[in-house]
Amino acid sequence: MKKTVLVFSLLILAILLLFQLSKYALVSNNLQTEIVIAVIAIVFFFVGIFIHKKSLQKPGLLPIEIDYKKIESLEISKREYEVLQKIAEGLSNREIADTLFLSESTIKTHVSNLLVKLNAKRRTEAVQIAKSFQII
Repeated sequence: MKKTVLVFSLLILAILLLFQLSKYALVSNNLQTEIVIAVIAIVFFFVGIFIHKKSLQKPGLLPIEIDYKKIESLEISKREYEVLQKIAEGLSNREIADTLFLSESTIKTHVSNLLVKLNAKRRTEAVQIAKSFQII
């Protein structure tokens, strides 16, 4: 973050310098200065494009292989696994119930079963444990 702020601060400073040089070129009627300013502006334009493209790239995430044997050893049912995936997405019980077309009490039962099977006290802890087991 600090690097980005520094780079953009330097770019703003350079643009201000270009404005001052262009004002000088207008006052002195010197055409060569305007050409130099135009070249510098084009360079900064391409630097801006490069920085923008670089900032849009997300670091490559390695695909995690799901350990299906671990799911079976924990005796997690298919429906409980679906609920666990929805919990990992950050959905509430009501949202999970609406997504899976189940009642909210059924979702609460599945969540309770997951907490017991994963030996977790909270939903967030269950997600952390599931990620450490590589099942989500």
